[in-house]
Amino acid sequence: MKEQIYFGTYTKKTSQGIYHAFLDTDTAQVSTPQVAITVENPTYLTITDQTLLTVAKEGPLGGIAAYELADDSYVLTDDALVAGPNPCYVAFDKKRALVYTANYHKGQIDVYRLNNDKTLTLCDSVVQTGYGPRKEQDGSHVHYTDLTPDGRLAVVDLGNDTVSTYDISAEGKLAPVSILKTKARLGPRHLVFAPDKKTAYLVGELSSTVSVLDYDLTTGAFYLLQTVSTIPDDWTEHNGAAAIRISNDGRFVYVSNRGHNSLAVFEVLDGELKLIQHLTTHGDFPRDFALDPTERFILVANQNTDNATLYTRDQETGLLACCQKDIPLPEGVCVYFK
Repeated sequence: MKEQIYFGTYTKKTSQGIYHAFLDTDTAQVSTPQVAITVENPTYLTITDQTLLTVAKEGPLGGIAAYELADDSYVLTDDALVAGPNPCYVAFDKKRALVYTANYHKGQIDVYRLNNDKTLTLCDSVVQTGYGPRKEQDGSHVHYTDLTPDGRLAVVDLGNDTVSTYDISAEGKLAPVSILKTKARLGPRHLVFAPDKKTAYLVGELSSTVSVLDYDLTTGAFYLLQTVSTIPDDWTEHNGAAAIRISNDGRFVYVSNRGHNSLAVFEVLDGELKLIQHLTTHGDFPRDFALDPTERFILVANQNTDNATLYTRDQETGLLACCQKDIPLPEGVCVYFK
């Protein structure tokens, strides 16, 4: 079986935009990625039905763009670009036909409607405030905006050490519900939910940690239960935790480490995380990775060394083993299986 993969990239050196490749699950090999869409700095993307939504940049303008996918063609249907830096995260709400973006540099959440003709209409913008004790926390730095299991919006802010929850109206307006203030210097980045819909796992970029959170489906509030390190105790050089993923059965959590250049594998035991494996990503700065639809594979993109690495995954033990190295991918920062 061949699975489609899309890669978001930076375009600061040689990358031309969004790349496309296939994973052959029978041979456990990824094809050489090819340019699919020429666009500036498409650092994060998602796909809904036949629409690809991506972060985009055009000179001094930043925002998002929508492309229609049809017969191996990619047609730009609309973009929403304004002066200033582009967002770092984009998510789609199929029920409401809304798009959510996180702007790290502006500390801003934007909500767009994806109209029937695949054009984009801005519905709401919220600017968060606050800061933290580290130099990277000079102000709000929203890094993640995505849905909770009960249809609220979870917002992770690296700059002010918070995880916020917003109600979303049918018109795309946001209303604050709850704020979790994490431990200072945590630098939260991304969040994933367990299948039980009330347990979440929060990766701390600046602290190289992953935290277990309890989510109250009634109030929309988060509560901290446990925090563990994503790097070995004897690692003293710089590291920034990045992407976090969870298996569909909720038994295993995976985190990438930029600096230690590894994937950390955790098993969920009695509601707590236990580290069971560290393994190299065979490259530098693994910004993102993804489980394929079968969950038999994990594919990681190493931004600084322009390569990707494929692993087989034991679905019983959660453990990984490298099966393909040095897949050429310029400035890869997002991995998405269609």
